[in-house]
Amino acid sequence: MWRGAYKNLYVQVLVAVVVGIALGHLDPQLGQRMKPFGDGFISLVKMIIGPVIFLTIVVGMARMGDLRHSGRIGFKALVYFEVLTTLALVIGLVVANVAQPGVGIAVQPGDLDPNKTASYVEAAKEQTLAGFLLGIIPRSLVSAFVDNNLLQVLLVAVLFGVAMTGAGPAGRRLLDLLDELSQVLFKIVALIMRAAPIGAFGAMAFSIGKFGLGMLVSLGWLMLCVYATCAAFVFGVLGVVARLSGFSLWRFLVYIRREIVLVAGTSSSESALPRLLLRLEQAGCDRSVVGLVLPTGYSFNLDGTCIYLTMAAIFIAQALGVSLTLYDELVLLGVLLLTSKGAAGITGAGLTTLIATLGALAGKVPVEGVALVVGVDRFMSEARAITNVIGNAVATMVVARWEGLRDDEKMKAAFAAGPQDQTADTASAAAAT
Repeated sequence: MWRGAYKNLYVQVLVAVVVGIALGHLDPQLGQRMKPFGDGFISLVKMIIGPVIFLTIVVGMARMGDLRHSGRIGFKALVYFEVLTTLALVIGLVVANVAQPGVGIAVQPGDLDPNKTASYVEAAKEQTLAGFLLGIIPRSLVSAFVDNNLLQVLLVAVLFGVAMTGAGPAGRRLLDLLDELSQVLFKIVALIMRAAPIGAFGAMAFSIGKFGLGMLVSLGWLMLCVYATCAAFVFGVLGVVARLSGFSLWRFLVYIRREIVLVAGTSSSESALPRLLLRLEQAGCDRSVVGLVLPTGYSFNLDGTCIYLTMAAIFIAQALGVSLTLYDELVLLGVLLLTSKGAAGITGAGLTTLIATLGALAGKVPVEGVALVVGVDRFMSEARAITNVIGNAVATMVVARWEGLRDDEKMKAAFAAGPQDQTADTASAAAAT
């Protein structure tokens, strides 16, 4: 058994993460030079995400053939997302006020380096509600794929699916062609995933090499609070949601453990999206539900990001000695309900959204305070990304159950058999289409 373990992608990623941490710690300069490996892998994944999501949604809607049914799935998913993200924001707010991770740091606003946040401040100025809504509309039909904007791809896919559903025989002929094309794309996904250990190694070596393990100690209490809160949300809130929906969260997490490790190693939830689409279908969820709910959740159901944003905002206020009233915190909560939805697909999304949120507090908390968390933001991205991925996977399982489009016998068999290897992934992709 152990001889063949090295062939397992799950084991390879774990080993790569450990080696990356060791290299970054022992030789920081060399570790930083490994950054292109991590960036290259994420770029490969992003290259394929747009077409995969487009085909999954279009084929799912066309096969369902009932636009009202698709609309009902989308509406239920959005309601679920809003309830869970609001709960995540409230939990983060409560924990930050109880744990008080920023108390005792006593930083003066004049001590902060505004250069550390200058680029994020500029990006935050463009993050308005009108800008967000207009940003969903692509410049052209293909620019959504060129810019790799997930929300724009979703819009184009939904419009294409609606049009194809009503196109009669021509739509059915096109459906067969797109069906076959999706098989090829999932084979490309399987090929890209072979480079996952290299990507995980590069990302981890760079993070440790650039920021060092010492950074984890200096702001360790904040990091511990964020990680603990994310864990409590997953096993507490999502555990209850999963139980009410008829499945064990723990068994589900074991089932998608490879995707979780991949996200942890690359600090990117997008790295697991193509494989997760397959995993959820293998677990009994109908393809139409998976195609609509999972990609939409990557923009509207960022539970981990919501927890981080509230805790980071309160941490900065505490560190700067700023006392926030109940009204201020309610304003913070309301603003985050909007700004957190725009966190997907933005470079430095967490910090940019945090600055935009602090800017809404009437100048009470200097936005330069974000410099306090710049150093550890990368380390907390793992907690955010893992929580986001688990939250969206659970959401897909729940909505599929609501719609009667989850085969629980198939789900139990998949949980018992465990995740399949790469070869099986490719075969499953072909079978799913």
